[in-house]
Amino acid sequence: MPIPLFNSIASWLLKKRYHQIELFLKYPDEVQEEVLQQLLEIAEDTEIGRIYEFESIHNYETFRKRVPIRSYEQIEPLIERTRRGEQNVFWPTSIKWFAKSSGTTNAKSKFIPVSSEALEDCHYKSGKDLLCLYLNNNENSQLFTGKSLRLGGSKELYQDNGSFFGDLSAILIDNMPLWAEFSSTPSNKVSLMSEWESKLKAIIKESTQENVTSLAGVPSWMLVLLNNVIETTGKDHLFQVWENLEVYFHGGVSFNPYKEQYKKLLPRKSFKYYEIYNASEGFFAIQDRNNENDLLLMLDYGIFYEFIPMDVYGTETQRAIPLWEVEIGKNYAIVISTNSGLWRYKIGDTVRFTSTQPYRIKVTGRTKHHINVFGEELIIENAEEALKSVCKKTGSEIKDYTAGPIFMSGKEKGAHEWIIEFRKPPEELDYFIEVFDNTLKSLNSDYEAKRYNNTTLKMPKVHVARENLFYDWLKQNDKLGGQHKIPRLSNKREYVEELLDMNEKYS
Repeated sequence: MPIPLFNSIASWLLKKRYHQIELFLKYPDEVQEEVLQQLLEIAEDTEIGRIYEFESIHNYETFRKRVPIRSYEQIEPLIERTRRGEQNVFWPTSIKWFAKSSGTTNAKSKFIPVSSEALEDCHYKSGKDLLCLYLNNNENSQLFTGKSLRLGGSKELYQDNGSFFGDLSAILIDNMPLWAEFSSTPSNKVSLMSEWESKLKAIIKESTQENVTSLAGVPSWMLVLLNNVIETTGKDHLFQVWENLEVYFHGGVSFNPYKEQYKKLLPRKSFKYYEIYNASEGFFAIQDRNNENDLLLMLDYGIFYEFIPMDVYGTETQRAIPLWEVEIGKNYAIVISTNSGLWRYKIGDTVRFTSTQPYRIKVTGRTKHHINVFGEELIIENAEEALKSVCKKTGSEIKDYTAGPIFMSGKEKGAHEWIIEFRKPPEELDYFIEVFDNTLKSLNSDYEAKRYNNTTLKMPKVHVARENLFYDWLKQNDKLGGQHKIPRLSNKREYVEELLDMNEKYS
């Protein structure tokens, strides 16, 4: 099919979908209640459906009282049974795909079930909706006159007992509809290569021969790819490689630490950045407006949402609430029930609502990735915002970072210990630390209280990491590429001590 014709047809089909999106914008709570009832009806004859008597659940209150909230560890035995070939345990249709969790360097992997319904009605539907919302906001877009450069995971798909597991991106690419494959680069063969450094070269070789109009991938790894493109081609910026580039669709980690570096690679004011929020468990939200930093919660993907206020999370008074009870500005842990058979499942992410008409969110971090050893409740959102601010004030650029606590010892006060790898270091590290500390105080009143007169916390301790420390650490842990992420904040010293050891050993 000629590209101009394909462009016209695709644009027309995607814009038609916008009318369906308008339905859940107008009736969000009703759409969510309908999603819940549909999930319960579909799964009522599964093992889980019979245990909790889904057939007799006709409203949210009954669902909340009857079905317990669960973590991965609590549902792992059910997932393992399905991985061994047993079906109709928690979802009625056959599940043969399992997304291997790749969020951090935890030794134990998670295997998240991915049903055919989730592939079609959530993951692929969201891809079309992302384009739909973008085109609705940018009517003169020439997106489909070229291809999207996608950067997925670097794991192969492994067959195990009749089921398949691998990175979610690998599963999506392997099952990709024809329309998506036609408009993407590199080829599926290259996208599914397992060895990251060989894959990087192959992507550059293929993609630099194409008319690339959009980019899609995790900011940290996409930056590695794009810097290599510049180095390989000898160009000054990316528009000299792909003159028709118009948008970067990004997600997976916060964009804040990388934004200034992207602006240097893409020095065109008209260039767009669109954020998405997806995970192995599902696709949740899409930036629906140009030049905004919050995301529209997508309500008709076969996912029913609940939220636990973080001020009671993990306590005896913990209680989940439905979407229609959330408040703007509060931090919540997300609980989901999905069309892959996850029931009241804690995904480990936290969000804050910026709007309830419609429901828009910002991802604020992870329930486990924060520092709260001293009651300071430092979350990733605080860290990212402070680092962005201090980089602007000091003219520095950050490549990667992690942080953990320095525990109190005798009369010695506690502190936070940071390891930061700079692309462009600050001229004066002490000034950087001072500005960083003051910015954290302005963003987080709990942190400010603990830092007051060094009552509980001393000034942060910052180590400047050697070049490629985090890259080498990921490589050592077989975590290079695509979806793998550095654990940013931790209540333990595990990551900090391992990285400090590597930093000293090989510097």
